[in-house]
Amino acid sequence: QVQLVESGGGLVQAGGSLKLSCAASGGTFSTYSMGWFRQAPGLEREFVAAINWRGLTTYYANSVKGRFTVSRDNAKNTVYLQMNSLDFEDTAVYYCAAERTYYNRNYNVPLAYTYWGQGTQVTVSS
Repeated sequence: QVQLVESGGGLVQAGGSLKLSCAASGGTFSTYSMGWFRQAPGLEREFVAAINWRGLTTYYANSVKGRFTVSRDNAKNTVYLQMNSLDFEDTAVYYCAAERTYYNRNYNVPLAYTYWGQGTQVTVSS
């Protein structure tokens, strides 16, 4: 069973950047596909980005494509989310998620992930 801890959230001005990290422990990290989701107050949790076990395949929500980049370092048991050109609508709690599979076919569905971190708050000021 893997445990996930996100970090790197904070307050940033519109147009700025943040890099989130998600450190995994308790499992063989390279056997997990990873996802990033976010949830704003009053809204459902939504897909942001996903990456397969080797990091060679990535997926993005249309709303973040071209601005966000997901990556992973299996040697460090960590997945990252680089967020650039942030705007107010990116404000949310960001969660990383893991599923023990090399390729998660339902990568954009929260129920397709078994393990979740506690989340990190990202607030973009206008």
